[in-house]
Amino acid sequence: MTAALSLLVAGLAVPGAPAGKQAALWDKLRSRIETVDRGLDGVLGLSVKDLKGGMTLEIRPQEPFPQASSIKLAVLYELFRQAEEGRVDLRELTRPPLPRVRGGGVLQELGDRLSLTWRDLAVLMMGWSDNAATNVLIDRVGMEAVNRRLDSLGLRATRLRRKMMDLEAARRGDENVSTPAEMRQLAEAMYAGAGLSKERVKDLLAVMAVPKDSPFRVPLPEDLVVADKPGSLEAVRCVTAIVDLPGRPYAVSIMTTYLRHDADGEAAIKQISSALYETFDRLARSSDLGRVISEK
Repeated sequence: MTAALSLLVAGLAVPGAPAGKQAALWDKLRSRIETVDRGLDGVLGLSVKDLKGGMTLEIRPQEPFPQASSIKLAVLYELFRQAEEGRVDLRELTRPPLPRVRGGGVLQELGDRLSLTWRDLAVLMMGWSDNAATNVLIDRVGMEAVNRRLDSLGLRATRLRRKMMDLEAARRGDENVSTPAEMRQLAEAMYAGAGLSKERVKDLLAVMAVPKDSPFRVPLPEDLVVADKPGSLEAVRCVTAIVDLPGRPYAVSIMTTYLRHDADGEAAIKQISSALYETFDRLARSSDLGRVISEK
């Protein structure tokens, strides 16, 4: 393991750590991810947590990375927290103003007489990564409110600094940023429903889990509930997700930057997603001895 690689796997002496054969399986997962990291012509960050067993596995967990569209999770969470507090009615209609930014989504193609609910805009933001819808939502909830909410969760390295497609702001260095550990923690907070009623968190996760194109989802079964938000910029590919695997849910954030080829970042995310699912699926279906009993 190189000095630059900070891969943290809890040892057997730590309470709640996997014992014996499960520890060996976890170590093989670590090795598979290390192999992806070594083979990537770019920089990889990762934070994954077993939400049942409490184990974490991390690479460069505290390093800041550009978030691209993954930062939209922070906007979504603030929207639902304000709805919980009675400051936003998710069913209220609004007319998205013109002009609308381009670069992704469908709202940019629609007319000026369109009316949508705030929840509709959230669905467009999450499922189609709609930049125009995202900017309308940022105007509604407030950029500073998003960052204050992140502060309240202790996520001080995660910042929403600009609207979508604001290239001048990006050139000034006002990038939307976070770390693998903090984005994974944000996903955990959303999954746990921090500050939300049971019905509200159910709706939040439904919006997060709307179908979308993502290399992270490619290796996963179609019927598995995956609440994720991928992001992409030139030389950047990332994703933050909750995989609601029955019996063994897990939270993960994968980030890549300085990519020589963008497709390499997508391939790394796909490979890591496959490795994680194959490991957690076995843990979910196995006894403590590793026996799996399937219906024949």
